[in-house]
Amino acid sequence: MSQSPNGNKRLLAALLTATMSVTPGLEAQQRADTAFAPPVTRPAFPEGRGPLVLLDEAHFNFHTLKGRYSPFARLLRRDGFAVRANRAPFSRESLREARVLVIANAYVEQDAWVLPAPPAFTPTEVRAVEAWVREGGSLLFIADHMPFPGVADSLAAAFGLAFYDGFAFSLPDSSGHIVFRRSDGSLRAHPLSEGRDRSERVDSVVSFTGQAFRPIRPVSELLTLGPGVVVLLPERAWEFHPTTPRVSAQGLLQGAAFRHGRGRVAAFGEAAMFSAQLAGGTAAPMGMNDPRAGGNPQFLLNTIRWLSGVLEPDPSRDHPR
Repeated sequence: MSQSPNGNKRLLAALLTATMSVTPGLEAQQRADTAFAPPVTRPAFPEGRGPLVLLDEAHFNFHTLKGRYSPFARLLRRDGFAVRANRAPFSRESLREARVLVIANAYVEQDAWVLPAPPAFTPTEVRAVEAWVREGGSLLFIADHMPFPGVADSLAAAFGLAFYDGFAFSLPDSSGHIVFRRSDGSLRAHPLSEGRDRSERVDSVVSFTGQAFRPIRPVSELLTLGPGVVVLLPERAWEFHPTTPRVSAQGLLQGAAFRHGRGRVAAFGEAAMFSAQLAGGTAAPMGMNDPRAGGNPQFLLNTIRWLSGVLEPDPSRDHPR
């Protein structure tokens, strides 16, 4: 997508403003909002009686159970789910007790977020996760902006997804927010947006930059990027120049859901939308606690409920443990 020199300057300034709160030097300023507690009026399960959700922490994940995804875990526990960290390489044994595996922003141990980055998962792990889902497990697979898509692309390919290892950015808005609305079709009708009844219906979802991806298999499109969204493809994270490659993201996805064998997958190209963080020196809300993201908490609950079989139960699949 071509830009005029002035357009390039505006784009780069806007993108730097939108992403500065998540640069490596400011990671410490991104902290979980421990006061965030949205209502859960009808829990899916009695407290602690729901299926086990495993949150991956074995791959240098940017979001962890006691870190930036602690509000994620608290919300699921209030819905009755058991939530536990996974700190072992993926295998049939390490996944045996889980009903839902959550992989959020896996990475590798290196200081510079620069291309090329080695894969986060071994081929053996990729085969183990694919087989586990095909046999009835469920995967919530989240890879945010570069470099997270690149290190996870082998696992994405195993499930028929092609990640763009860059930054999705909506123009001309300089906030970094991308809003998906039922009213314009960018948020699609699906159990993840419909819930169990009208009281759980979600009409809008907000993401915070992220990446874009393209399915190479049939999927249910959930979050579709519209005109004005571009993906910038820098070689080093947060280093943007007028010559930085870019592609139009119109029609690409930030969210999709599909069946894989006897299992289920929900894939998202943005991670903060399921967090609740206080970012930067001003402690600005980012994630489910953002005033513009009122539908995000219910969208997360609907997502986990669909993955666990509470929504659209499948008689051929084991009932949730």
